[in-house]
Amino acid sequence: MTDDNTDFSELTDEEWAQRLTPPEFRVLRRAGTEAPFVGEYTDTKTTGVYRCRACGAELFRSDAKFDSHCGWPSFFSPLAGEKIIERRDTSAGMVRTEVLCANCHSHLGHVFAGEGYDTPTDLRYCINSISLTLEPDE
Repeated sequence: MTDDNTDFSELTDEEWAQRLTPPEFRVLRRAGTEAPFVGEYTDTKTTGVYRCRACGAELFRSDAKFDSHCGWPSFFSPLAGEKIIERRDTSAGMVRTEVLCANCHSHLGHVFAGEGYDTPTDLRYCINSISLTLEPDE
């Protein structure tokens, strides 16, 4: 799905709507959230790289994925810090940290700290399955 010739910052909402399904558009471009426990990657154990569904950028490795039992795929670290953008989100009557793809600025989910998970970072990148595609290792 990687499209190296596209300047994703220049795409209009209409162009995004043509590239994505309506549910993908709602989450990736409108910061929606898919229902818990229904996403295709919530319980996946396949080894590989998780990419942005909108632009194909590499975001997370399966070795950073862990079972948080929250209903969405959870990672303790992105592939590299420059792959994502974290920004303050005050929607929904709370303060959270939104996670976006650095390449196309699509909404991926949120990151939470200090929840006590036994992971190297004590972070939980709670990511919508619909925001990702998994490229399995060979």
